[in-house]
Amino acid sequence: MRKSMLGMVMVAALAAGGCTWVDMAPGGSSVRVIDGSGPPAGCEKRGEVEVTVKDKVAFYERNQLRVREELETLARNEAAGLQADTVQPMGSPLNGSQRFSAWRCGAGRGAAVPAAPKGAGNAQTYPLGG
Repeated sequence: MRKSMLGMVMVAALAAGGCTWVDMAPGGSSVRVIDGSGPPAGCEKRGEVEVTVKDKVAFYERNQLRVREELETLARNEAAGLQADTVQPMGSPLNGSQRFSAWRCGAGRGAAVPAAPKGAGNAQTYPLGG
């Protein structure tokens, strides 16, 4: 009985590691994420948000890409409430928590998407779940 219970807990923890627990709010889908290389030009700062997700489930450490994606989704959701259209990480995630600056750049204002470095080719990246 005890072995089967332990087995069920391990299967649940492994399955949970692949799940996305954060859904995009209606206003969050219009908020962009930019890199943290400096403040975006021509944008108005609307505030800062700190978001947190579980980075561990019991003894199981969750996929860090999934954690980062969920933190960005939460930041985008929060930024919509501040009437911001752009978020920028203020640092790297730490223990499932991360701070973001929220900006309003408006249509055609500011550097909403950073320029690709020379020699980067034509690669594009997209969020996994959003």
